[in-house]
Amino acid sequence: MRRRISYLSLILVFTLLSFTVWKKEKITVYIIGDSTAANKQPKAFPETGWGMELQPFFDLEVKVDNRALNGRSTKSFINEKRWEAILTTLKEGDFVLIEFGHNDEKIEKPEVGTSLIEFKTNLIKYIQETQAKKANPILLTPIARRNFKNGVLTDTHKGYPDVVRKLADSLHIPLIDMQRKTEKLLTGLGDEPSKKLFNYVDSGHVNYPTGKKDDTHLSPDGAKVVAGLVAEGIKEIKTDLAKHLIKK
Repeated sequence: MRRRISYLSLILVFTLLSFTVWKKEKITVYIIGDSTAANKQPKAFPETGWGMELQPFFDLEVKVDNRALNGRSTKSFINEKRWEAILTTLKEGDFVLIEFGHNDEKIEKPEVGTSLIEFKTNLIKYIQETQAKKANPILLTPIARRNFKNGVLTDTHKGYPDVVRKLADSLHIPLIDMQRKTEKLLTGLGDEPSKKLFNYVDSGHVNYPTGKKDDTHLSPDGAKVVAGLVAEGIKEIKTDLAKHLIKK
């Protein structure tokens, strides 16, 4: 009889443990940003955002929720209430990867362009509201455009990445310097070979009948490589999220 009770007790314990594991909420990694990270519609293929390729770098305890969108800046992402929508589900222990700049620098477009001061103010809003939810902000500088002049990669982002760097330093926020990482990548490959990382398409493609030469948006291979650099950065900054990276 005692043996039977002990056996039933063990079954109960294992059942409760299994239920606890099953009920454990996943860590959500939100990506907020622009077209370089965004999910793409089939009509845009082979254009691919690096956020589409990030999930495979994590174990099953992490869910990547990519909210980055084409054409968005720190300002328009807020004004369109896309950030507000994330705050309704953001929970303690989650992470927010914040990568803007490509569109903030377009000051000739008032609906998206921001001054450096406004850019900083908006980033602070994202950081503080993430922390208020006991979640973890991670700042990313914008990835480099493929902009070679006489064989030398030339910066197009003006002062926006420096705002991100200085803010990360002053507020002690983890930083992944994607501009520097992608500059190193592109410089190492060189002018012509680096085209394979971007949305270069020959004429006759179903989505680009006249072809495409795009030095901003990534190809599928480029997105995988850049996502790998993001994962590398997560490991380097040594947050708890790094524990969930899969060794490749």
